[in-house]
Amino acid sequence: MSKDGMVTVRVPASTANLGPGFDSIGMALSLYLTVEAEKSETWEVIPMTQELAVFPKDEQHFIVKMAMRTAKQYGKEMPPCRLTVSSEIPLTRGLGSSAAAIIAGIELADYFCNLQLSKQEKLEISAEIEGHPDNVGASIYGGFVVGSQLGDEIDLTVLSSVEMDVVAIIPEEELLTESAREVLPGYLPFAQAVEASAVSNQLIAAFLTRNWALAGKMMNRDRFHEPYRRKLIPWWEEVEALAAEAGAFGTALSGAGPTILCLVEPEKGKALAASLEASLPSMRVVELEIDLVGSQVTVEMANKKKSTI
Repeated sequence: MSKDGMVTVRVPASTANLGPGFDSIGMALSLYLTVEAEKSETWEVIPMTQELAVFPKDEQHFIVKMAMRTAKQYGKEMPPCRLTVSSEIPLTRGLGSSAAAIIAGIELADYFCNLQLSKQEKLEISAEIEGHPDNVGASIYGGFVVGSQLGDEIDLTVLSSVEMDVVAIIPEEELLTESAREVLPGYLPFAQAVEASAVSNQLIAAFLTRNWALAGKMMNRDRFHEPYRRKLIPWWEEVEALAAEAGAFGTALSGAGPTILCLVEPEKGKALAASLEASLPSMRVVELEIDLVGSQVTVEMANKKKSTI
């Protein structure tokens, strides 16, 4: 099959570390990285927003490097392309911008090098790069996901029955993942680890049974990462209190932060967002949906016919 047409890769944002689900519970969200690509004589990356203009515009661009790395892993050479990149996912805010870029690169290599990768293979490649499967798994599969990475074995379960509305509180301030990782302890005492594991298990059970009060309670009982990261985000307690007052059943740091997700029962997201927007004028308040599709690749050939693969 000819690979000379225009290919569009669309990858959703993601949240990870949901409450006590550190490096394991993730969710795809309705903000998107979009890359349009076609073969070219040389690599050229055209950013469509000012935020993306700081990145290299040649083969040193992160998405290109991920595509070339994936192709090489399978003994292929990634052909040079002209890429047009746009993104609704804010950088360094804990919404999976780097994971989305990794997936975009893998999808480009899969298409242009005809790798015919399964979703599981894409998950294994991306989790090896990212170091954990929750962000990348959510962006590939869509929905609410639970992942594990035990040595070389990576497993992911998509819980399509989990439904809720999501409101993201996105501050202007950035928080690098490295900084958020530095405050975490090197180990947990056995008793505390057992407690933390029980809390995470109970959270999943609460979501599956739509026990919103229990879900919120477990989100507040995390022992893995949120207690240590609170000091990095001075507005966290204020957002938590305002969200609870406005009807949210729980709040969680998104990824490594500083975005905070407020979760509410289905059909109540719009009211929650309106209330928080009025109370937090200095922050960006975004009503989101759970993306149920995951990454998509659409091809437009010279005859203008489109197909999604």
